[in-house]
Amino acid sequence: MKRVLVTGASGFIGMHLCRRLQQQNVEVRAVLRRAINGPWHQAVLCDLTEQALPATAFDGVDTVFHLAGKAHAIREPGEDSEVYYRINVIATQHLLDAAMAAGVKRLVYFSSVKAMGDATTSVQDEHSPCAPTSPYGQSKLAAERLLLSHSRAIEVVILRPCMVYGETQKGNLPLMIRLIRKHLVPPLPDYANHRCMVHVDDMVEAALLAAEQPAAAAQVYIVNDGNSYSTRQIYDAICRGLGRQPPAWSLPKALLVLAAKTGDGLAALLGRRMRFDSQALQRLSCSAQYSAAKIRQELGFCPRYDLYRFLHTLLR
Repeated sequence: MKRVLVTGASGFIGMHLCRRLQQQNVEVRAVLRRAINGPWHQAVLCDLTEQALPATAFDGVDTVFHLAGKAHAIREPGEDSEVYYRINVIATQHLLDAAMAAGVKRLVYFSSVKAMGDATTSVQDEHSPCAPTSPYGQSKLAAERLLLSHSRAIEVVILRPCMVYGETQKGNLPLMIRLIRKHLVPPLPDYANHRCMVHVDDMVEAALLAAEQPAAAAQVYIVNDGNSYSTRQIYDAICRGLGRQPPAWSLPKALLVLAAKTGDGLAALLGRRMRFDSQALQRLSCSAQYSAAKIRQELGFCPRYDLYRFLHTLLR
């Protein structure tokens, strides 16, 4: 890679990716909706949902990393699935058309395991059937299929990351850390669930492999750190990172169910989601376990981080 185009460059993963590309002496051209400074050499201002990128944006570009999109998988009351479709599919179509017209060699798309579905009862891999139920997951799967349908004209690589974590203030993990630090979260019950994650730096390394390895063309890869974590294990690890001994007791599951139903009732009454409801309880208790064996075997992906190491380093 000599010159790349990165959409969604100002996001959490995008910033880390652009910084890593610069370290490799790759010229980075960022696609932004508004002008901000960041680890890129040039910026193109464009809203892909409304307009096509100018042809000059692809001058000298051999690889496109497409991260831009609506990334929230939780549906708010009254939210229309058309919003997800417009941002995650129509914008991808605009980018794809422009990239193919410019003769770009490879496009790496950041999708999500949500394109496969939500809760899982067994370990899923790239051969598992896709049955997304959320507007977010459905739009991600539609974008994947759109891109792969043109894989003879442009080399497409699909990455499906599990939950991406790192040093950020956004997301469920940072929120959980803040609440536990303030003693606002009681000891959670052990649901013995399994959830997979990946550190942002490892996600970036996976993206670089996807961009550079010939074998990656027209492939779909799940990306995680090779481990699975239960909600209670995460809770205990945060406690230890904060220098506390995890409590020996846990909140009764029935009490959490009651709190979730109360949240549902308040949401129906007030017309907006509560911080804790049935969806939140499902995320705490269900499993979402995926195998990343394919990217390890085919591209040599080898994660450097796991959640426990990250929390120990972050919170010590």
